[in-house]
Order: sequence, then structure tokens, then C-alpha cells
Amino acid sequence: MKPIELLLHLSSFYTTFSSAPLFVLPSPDVKKDWSDHALWWEKKKTWLLKTHWTLDKYGIQADARLLFTPQHKLLRLQLPNMKHMKVKVNFSDRVFKAVSDICKTFNIRHPEELSLLRKPRDPKKKKKKLEETMTPTYDSRDGSPLSPTSAWFGDSPLSEGNPSILAVSQPISSPDILVKLYKPQSLLDKAKINQGWLDSSRSLMEQDVKENEVLLLRFKYHSFFDLNPKYDAIRVNQLYEQAKWAILLEEIECTEEEMMMFAALQVRWVHVCALVSVSGLNCSGFGLQNGCFFHLGSHMSPSVCSIFSRPKKLTLKGYKQYWCTFKDITISCYKSKEEAHGTPAHQMNLRGCEVTPDVNISGQKFNIKLLIPVADGMNEIWLRCDTEKQYAHWMAACRLASKGKTMADSSYNLEVQNILSFLKMQHMNPDPQFIEPITTDINPECLVSPRYLKKYKNKQISARILEAHQNVAQMSLIEAKMRFIQAWQSLPEFGITHFLAKFQGGKREELIGITYNRLIRMDASTGDAIKTWRFSNMKQWNVNWEIKMVTVEFADEPSLSFVCAEVDCKVVHEFIGGYIFLSTRAKDQNESLDEEMFYKLTSGWV
Repeated sequence: MKPIELLLHLSSFYTTFSSAPLFVLPSPDVKKDWSDHALWWEKKKTWLLKTHWTLDKYGIQADARLLFTPQHKLLRLQLPNMKHMKVKVNFSDRVFKAVSDICKTFNIRHPEELSLLRKPRDPKKKKKKLEETMTPTYDSRDGSPLSPTSAWFGDSPLSEGNPSILAVSQPISSPDILVKLYKPQSLLDKAKINQGWLDSSRSLMEQDVKENEVLLLRFKYHSFFDLNPKYDAIRVNQLYEQAKWAILLEEIECTEEEMMMFAALQVRWVHVCALVSVSGLNCSGFGLQNGCFFHLGSHMSPSVCSIFSRPKKLTLKGYKQYWCTFKDITISCYKSKEEAHGTPAHQMNLRGCEVTPDVNISGQKFNIKLLIPVADGMNEIWLRCDTEKQYAHWMAACRLASKGKTMADSSYNLEVQNILSFLKMQHMNPDPQFIEPITTDINPECLVSPRYLKKYKNKQISARILEAHQNVAQMSLIEAKMRFIQAWQSLPEFGITHFLAKFQGGKREELIGITYNRLIRMDASTGDAIKTWRFSNMKQWNVNWEIKMVTVEFADEPSLSFVCAEVDCKVVHEFIGGYIFLSTRAKDQNESLDEEMFYKLTSGWV
């Protein structure tokens, strides 16, 4: 329904809005429910929802142009699986509340992790109209279809009021789909994508979102709380899909072996679904009872001793060998094992450090790159391990130490097992004759990113995917998805949201990366970390809205100040506050969200 335009000719501007609509409604004989309508002040981009206020209190003059329009309007959502759906959303609600209603409709728990993003523009392509077909319409208030006719989603019918089809992953049918999608070519392109996040504290109408506009529903914050396959079938699948597309579109870097592992996990899903379809079973719930859970061991190691290498100064190739011990969150380096009871030659506290893997399974390379914060930046240290087992123990210890945790923490053994499982999935079968044939056709162009398609022939890639598939051939469907998500989370670039910024005292634009627990100053061309600041060491942050400068103060470090380039600093402010908000969640809390706390941490002015 089109909005009714109002030109006010009221006898008194002290009339309240509860009675103002009576002046414009049709005859009482016309039966229509006007309860969803409200007044929208177009010039001020404001909803006039406080009906007890007078016109004068709102500052409305005689020439004001108001629209009497429905609050609930249709929105086209592109979900993480790249499918489009029509959803009826309240355009007068704050985006945070609107997303919560959408997630409730789709049975997605923890809606605070998601938000709405404007579609990035590909400068190489002309704007095309979205296809009108196969987009079911849902009401975010109660989850019921708005149309009495059959609704379709992709190639499968949606059952009435049941979005369970969203728990099923559809294989990519054609490589043309990948070709048409926008692929960021650089870190600057990735930063530009993040310009499109909507302000969670303002309504859709206030941000110029139009009815039937296309918005992307995405996991905005990479901090996934209480992810349980038993309750989160749709959430797990949409996370899997977001991870899959991020890898295929090269939004996140991975090695060749990791790419083949990701492709094998996709093949596993398609292969088992094909077998299930032949058996006449429902693929959407298959394997849920065999969920991917790991059990902690009881043994906790207080320290680890091994021989490692540390780069010599002023050279990239020279390595010096040390006998190292890892205790609590500190690595102590000795010239030999015999000197380990004396004074160490070097000692490194890993709290707040950056930990990056450098692994090549086929080349038996198991390195760990550490960037350790110092007064003038970061010290780069490389640790070289001899075996997978040694690497897993040291990598787990380094990751925990960077968060201020020791190997006595209950998560240590779980971290070690996850790393070993991740490495095991990347192993290749040395004897091709023992590769179990699968009936599912493999199209490498739909399974790996363009970079590797250019490097190898399709037959070579298919053979490597089949080899990698042997490591995941016994997994259930849900376990394959969970492994995919865990492997995605293990990638060095996972969870870093990039923004272009100019730091105080800096001469050129650099990148600011925001993750769930830290801020990273990065080189804009290489992505290398220059300096890291942990949220746990942060005292407060604030924004100077006039000059668009974000300032962060720390307990024992100089304050950090930067001006955002090409993006509203409100977006950066909301990411910082959003991650702080997510860190307050606990399993003993109920499912309700403290919206006011979220707005207090993210809005900046509410």
C-alpha cells in the first residue's frame, strides 16, 4: 500500500499524535486496520511514534510534509547461503531489534551475532535487477508466509511457516554463479565492503532503506556463542555457508592443502546427501545425532620443553637453535638443555601476542609466527617444530598464552586435539589405488577458489580433492559442517574486519583490524600486523564526532587515536562496543538480550 501524504492544516499544533491521524482517516464505513500505520517526517528522517507528544514538541511547522505509512514493509534479504527471501520487517524498529525478529522467524539463536549489510558494488559490472522468482515471503512478527500461494526457496518447496529448508546446504550448480559474484581483489576492497554495515541503533527508514531493497543478512561478529548442532541446525548451516562463500570468493586466504580440505568437506556433504536421497531419507536432519563433540583429557601439562629456532637479526634465512621451555604464559630460551636450570638467554611473555601458523603438511613444515608487543611495535619470532604433535602442543600453548591463559586451563587439551584433527584432514593418501571411488560428480570450478583453478588443471584438482576426501569419508553431515566451520576459524585471517584509517602521527592511510578480542594496526598493502592492542587491556574508548576520530585508552600503554577513511566512524565504534557486549554473555543467562546495554556500548549518543 502506498503511504498517504499529509499536508498539515490543524487548528492547533498542541494536538497530540494520538488524535492527529483522525483528521486524515477515511470514513468509518471503510473497514481497514490502520494499527500498523504511523507518521514519518521525511525531511527530518524521523518516525513520530510518541503519540502523547504534541506537534509543537516535535518542532513541526505548518509546511511540514508527513507520510502516513505502514511500519511493516517488505525487504529482500540475501542470506549467508546466497539465497534471497522476502521478509516483512518493521521499518520503524532499530536494526538490532529488526534483526532479532528476523532471526526469530528463521529459528536462528543468538541474533546479536548478525546484522544487515548493504550489497557491495562491483565497479566492473552494471546494476542488474534481482529476479522476482523463487523468493518466499515471511512476516518477521510470527514467521507465517504472507502469501496464500505456494512459496519456493531455491529448488525446494518451503513447508508452511517452517524455514527448516534453511538448514539444508545446496551445492553450487554452476561455476557461472561464482563468476557473477563480487570478489575483493585486495585488502582495500575488503575494507570497502565493511562500509555497508547498517547502524544498529537506527531504523531502516532512517538509513534510507527502501521497501523491497536488497540487504545482506550476515554474521557480523565472529564470536559464535554456544554453537550446538542439536539446537542450531539452521544457524550451523548458515555459518557453514558464510564460511564456504568467504573461501570461494577469496575473502579469506588459505593454503593449497587447506583449500583441498575445504573442497573435500563440501564433497562429503554432497556425497552423503546423494546417498540419503537414494535411500529416500530426509537430508536436513541426517547425522544430527552423531554431532561433532570432543572430550577433554584429564592430564594437564604444566610445561613443555623442546628445541626451537629464533631468527637472527638482520637476516631472513639465519636461524639460531635454542632449548626452550614453556611455562605459564612465558617462553624461556636456553643455549642448551644442560643450561635450562640457569638463567635463560631470552625470555618472552606471550600475553597479547599475535599467533600465526605457517604449515605445509606435504613439506613437513610446522612453523609458528609470533608477533610480541613491545614499546615501539612488535617483535617477530619464529618457532620451528619437528613434528605435528609437537606443533599442536606448542600452538595450543601459544594461543592460550596470548589470551593470558596457561596450559593448566581446561581448554588446552581440547585445543591440542582440534589442531591435530585440522592437520589430519589435510593429509593426502600416498597411494591413489586405495582411494575410495565416489559416485558424486566433482566439479572443481564449484569447489575451489579461482586462484587454484588458474594454477592447476581440473583433473589434477579433482584427484587431490578425492585424496583429501579419504580423511573425511567417515564423517556425518553435521560433523562435516562443524569441521568446516572449525577449520575456517583456524585460518590466520579469520574474524578480522578491516577498515581504512589514518593513525595519529602517521603519514599515510593504513588498516585497522577489529576482532573479538583485539585491535590490530596493519600495513594496507601486505596486511602485516604493525601493533596489537587487547580489549582486556582497554580502559575506555570514545569518538569525537566532529572530526570523526576514535580514541582508545589502555591501562599501561599510550592511547590509540585514528580517523576513519571512507567509512563512518560509527561503524568502527559499533564493532568495538559490539564485541565488548558479546564478551559479557554467559551460559547460565536466559535467552533474552539486554538491548539497552547493547545500545549503551554501541550507539554513542543514545
